[in-house]
Amino acid sequence: MRAISQTHLETKNPKHFHTSNPPVLTPRRVSGGFALLDSLQRHGVEYIFGYPGGAILPIYDDLYKMEATGAIKHILVRHEQGAAHAADGYARATGKVGVCFGTSGPGAINLVTGIATAYMDSIPMIVVTGQVARPLIGTDAFQETDIYGITLPIVKHSYVVRDPRDMARIVAEAFHIASTGRPGPVLIDVPKDVALEEFDYVGVKPGSVKLRGYRPTVKGNPRQINAAIQLIAESRRPLLYLGGGVITANAHEEIKQLAELFNIPVTTTLMGIGAFDEHHPLALGMLGMHGTAYANFAVSDCDLLICAGARFDDRVTGKLDEFASRAKVIHIDIDPAEVGKNRVPEVPIVGDVRNVLVELLRQCKEAGVKATPNQNQEWLNLVNRWREEYPLIVPHYPDSISPQEVILEVNRQAPHAFYTTDVGQHQMWAAQLLKNGPRRWISSAGLGTMGFGVPAAMGAKVAFPDEEIICISGDASFQMCLQELGTLAQYNINVKIVILNNGWQGMVRQQQQAFYGERYSCSNMEVGMPDVELLAKAYGIKGMIIRAHSQLKDAIAEMLASNCPVIVDVRVTRDENCYPMVAPGKSNVQMIGLPKQAPKAPAEAIYCSHCGTKNLSNHNFCTECGAKM
Repeated sequence: MRAISQTHLETKNPKHFHTSNPPVLTPRRVSGGFALLDSLQRHGVEYIFGYPGGAILPIYDDLYKMEATGAIKHILVRHEQGAAHAADGYARATGKVGVCFGTSGPGAINLVTGIATAYMDSIPMIVVTGQVARPLIGTDAFQETDIYGITLPIVKHSYVVRDPRDMARIVAEAFHIASTGRPGPVLIDVPKDVALEEFDYVGVKPGSVKLRGYRPTVKGNPRQINAAIQLIAESRRPLLYLGGGVITANAHEEIKQLAELFNIPVTTTLMGIGAFDEHHPLALGMLGMHGTAYANFAVSDCDLLICAGARFDDRVTGKLDEFASRAKVIHIDIDPAEVGKNRVPEVPIVGDVRNVLVELLRQCKEAGVKATPNQNQEWLNLVNRWREEYPLIVPHYPDSISPQEVILEVNRQAPHAFYTTDVGQHQMWAAQLLKNGPRRWISSAGLGTMGFGVPAAMGAKVAFPDEEIICISGDASFQMCLQELGTLAQYNINVKIVILNNGWQGMVRQQQQAFYGERYSCSNMEVGMPDVELLAKAYGIKGMIIRAHSQLKDAIAEMLASNCPVIVDVRVTRDENCYPMVAPGKSNVQMIGLPKQAPKAPAEAIYCSHCGTKNLSNHNFCTECGAKM
């Protein structure tokens, strides 16, 4: 889908490439490793997350000299997976391209989970791996693996640098590919002798390299935009469905203008959290498997679904053929492969979300198109009634702390923090209850990678040292990458980690309870969980344990006041489940765990006497012409 042709990128033939504004610089004699680092610096790279090893040591030797000048800062992680997640977190928080290093063989392979995480969530990242020397490639040399081939399905593009003279061009192309169109990770594999070889180096100006055949469509088709305006103007029950593409495109203000112009309720995916102000009266929160009931009811009952920067993921749609089955669909996305992949839209618009919305709003303003008085009022009244009748529940127990209480208390004391999460129940509770702004929600969505939270928080904190960065984790996820506490300690990266500790792989336990006859196979994590106070002390940082309600408020305040990394282990209710929940294979209205029985859609249909359109009998107006039924 996102990968572009791999056929010519190892060649030294310059005819495949052309540059605008070629640089006029005096050549100087440098190594391939220096050329790589100098090219990264030219593209604004300030931080590299990595771990050295034999094949990449020539690059690290040049890095040693460059770090001494203050040009680039390297953060030494404790595992290459942590490097990839940290670069990912840096990219999500800043919108810039994250960079990570790993050596050949096991070092490169340890990056794979992080590369796949970034690929699934469309995160721009440059991954540099060391490789055995050119004459040894293909001989099964010590620590040789074909990382180029291994990662082909999970990168936007790949390079093996065969000639150091290509280094500057390759880096420039890699940044261009990673950050334009639908973003994604790009791999640069550097053989050891390429990094050592000296040559006459001339840098390439960032942004000057262009690739034939790679021209992402950024402006929407005017005819399609006009068709979208017509559908929006005619709709009586519209819904905006936002994904991570809205955040990537920085289209938050345009989304707000569109929602307010036509009084459209707004729901988001897990990746889209922050794309719309959750305090806004039109905000419905997240939809899907653990989304709000009112968002799921709305998407099932709308007559127009405006999808922006989302891909109709299975965790959002539930049973696909029943997802927004009563609605016409407008789908705006920069990746043409996603438009129509899972749901065929009536109006497909390929382009950058912000560019499309700017043009759509401009046309609406010029033509005076906006919601007519009371056009959507019955729809808004219905949505608000669902909001009142099916709220998110925050339980309060006399003898234990509910996980939701912890998240609300942390958010109350740090409402503007950047939040990272790991994956599981704690992630879903955080997604439901946190209400922060764009790029301040950082979570592995598509791949669902446990162990993501701590290193991602590390990357975000490096990017924004003066901001509060908080990782919400679970006792199982936390143990996936806890070695990165060593990185936090070494650089005093002031990240706060809150563990919702219920002694289980919580989401696994919940599904075993609901769908596997309460057979809890290999999901209990209570035995073997380290003592967080002792663990933190061993790393030279601060650890705290909370066991009672009376401790919660003051302990969170103490955590936030600390000028060092802190881990807080909160012992929460052991058997708390995350609701609502759409069971696998069910439609979004078939949720379990609601405070009362969900409304049932009647099977009968009636026909509008005004225009003859077939309507479901639970509406008191025609979905086509708006006439009273």
